[in-house]
Amino acid sequence: MNPLVSVMIGAYNAAPYLGEAIESALGQDYEPIELIVVDDGSTDETGDVARSFAQAKVIRQQNGGNGAARNRAVENASGELYAFLDADDRFTPGKLSLQKAALDADPGLDMVFGHVREFFSPELDEETRASLRPPAAEPMPWTAPNLMLVRRESFERVGPFTTAVRVGVTVDWFARAQEAGLRHSILPEVVLERRLHTQNNGLRESASRSQYLEVIRQAMERRRAAAEAARAEEA
Repeated sequence: MNPLVSVMIGAYNAAPYLGEAIESALGQDYEPIELIVVDDGSTDETGDVARSFAQAKVIRQQNGGNGAARNRAVENASGELYAFLDADDRFTPGKLSLQKAALDADPGLDMVFGHVREFFSPELDEETRASLRPPAAEPMPWTAPNLMLVRRESFERVGPFTTAVRVGVTVDWFARAQEAGLRHSILPEVVLERRLHTQNNGLRESASRSQYLEVIRQAMERRRAAAEAARAEEA
């Protein structure tokens, strides 16, 4: 039997798009799947949308941000493999099977990513689209959790997502994964469709963008400290 995959979605005021995200997860040709949706203190109908899917385990919490929502989902996950999805994005068909095959082919591989294709959300008018950056012209490789299938024990070696920042959460986790020595591969196939709209997390939390620099600074400091400790041991 295939190992259980826990697909985890953190959602905040995502009612217009959450249904598509859930359908893209439940529509995978891989089985078995456990779907966990964490309603991160939404004030719209996000919870109602999530509960309309009988297969979804829905958890509500006070608003804590992207990292806190993902961590709450992980606490309730029972799968041997973890996959994450933002509430406004979509898995491509066959995503999980493709990545599971890559893990099977290399038992020493900890996690698998792929390429992302961006698109404007269809409801946006031309004026609104002009105010946003355009979608990338071609699919791009991306090492974000939304594209990742990771072994549970590998995820646990890195630990939970940071809750100290509102943006840069994914950058921080991947930096720590590299520091922990996790091996990864990036498939050439598109495994995620990323929606561009006016409420993307980077825009919604624009006042916190400087936190990206803090995340990078902390990662550099950790690497510097590790290098100095290694030199001290050699001496």
